[in-house]
Amino acid sequence: MKPLSNRTEHLSDSSIRRMTRIALECGAINLSQGFPDFDPPECIMRRLAEIATEGPHQYSPTWGAANYRAALARKVSHWMGIPVDPNENLLATVGSTEAMMASLMAVTNPGDKVAIFSPFFENYEAQSLLLGCEPIYVPLRPPENNFDPNELEDAFKQGVKAMIVCNPSNPNGKVFTKEELQIIADLAIKYDVYIIMDEVYEHIIFAPHVHTYMASLPGMWERTISCSSLSKTYSITGWRLGYIVACKKIMDSCKKTHDFLTVCAPSPLQEAIITGLELPDSYYLDLQAHYTHMKDLFCGGLRNLGFDFIEPQGSYFLLVDIGKYAKGDDVAFCERLAREVGVAVVPGSTFYKEEVHHLARFHFAKKDKTLIAALDRLADIGKLE
Repeated sequence: MKPLSNRTEHLSDSSIRRMTRIALECGAINLSQGFPDFDPPECIMRRLAEIATEGPHQYSPTWGAANYRAALARKVSHWMGIPVDPNENLLATVGSTEAMMASLMAVTNPGDKVAIFSPFFENYEAQSLLLGCEPIYVPLRPPENNFDPNELEDAFKQGVKAMIVCNPSNPNGKVFTKEELQIIADLAIKYDVYIIMDEVYEHIIFAPHVHTYMASLPGMWERTISCSSLSKTYSITGWRLGYIVACKKIMDSCKKTHDFLTVCAPSPLQEAIITGLELPDSYYLDLQAHYTHMKDLFCGGLRNLGFDFIEPQGSYFLLVDIGKYAKGDDVAFCERLAREVGVAVVPGSTFYKEEVHHLARFHFAKKDKTLIAALDRLADIGKLE
């Protein structure tokens, strides 16, 4: 029998989804895979119920339904401060995962180099490798999670074609300042590098930090691909509604890759979310307040239990020091934590190219009672020493 494709030989299954499977097996509270346990806004659920009867239930145009793209373009233009044409600059995708893959396929060829900050969301490395690209890693250094501009330039000097930047960052909750983004932008222009932004947590920012869109910086609209989704903003991770925003030249290439990857995003869900896209600014302020409350509740509880961590500036993730218990094997520790303590988290080594085995990623997009229950269980972590 002929050998299988070598595209997957350097990949393993997702550690995040693996920890979810373990959580389901043993009844652990799932603080590993980042989805909330609370409902989307009522207006969205009501509209979804109507769509179940009214439709649409067939394919939408591959770029996205016209009324969905129009509503999305209005929302994106408002927050990015850039006029986004729904026909020329926007593409509906199946989640931000497909958005990132379609973007990488649009600007890279096999053998190209892709710069990635470390720690990184595991998909970035996997997608680069699947496309035959070579990841080049640039460290974010604790405690501030800053990068060294000289190290970044050294990476670009290696002939990088594109760079992936997650802002706010998964897994460490870093929000890149405008000054940091400008450094990246200046180097991208100098070395002719495309920047692929993952901005799915753009509305989950904790004061005094603010979100700056890379595409809004001088000279960056022409070389930035902004990928995002509606999953986190509206608590609909299972709907798989993502999108790409880019200049027409890049977008035309993205549309070609998307068409042959997934055909179209789910038509009924495109229609149902339009009411969410039309919510006023007050919704996003309330969303920030809600997540700030969850962050404060969970981080305060972790501090009371004696855990060390860097408080996130955005997103709903944080990296927690579990070195005292893991003793150099974070993977085995996280499995024991799920099975013996009843809390599922992700081994920190999942997110690093460096040898890092003393961290675990926790998430706090949960109801108060879920977070309190998780903290109560974590009080028994001493039995794992």
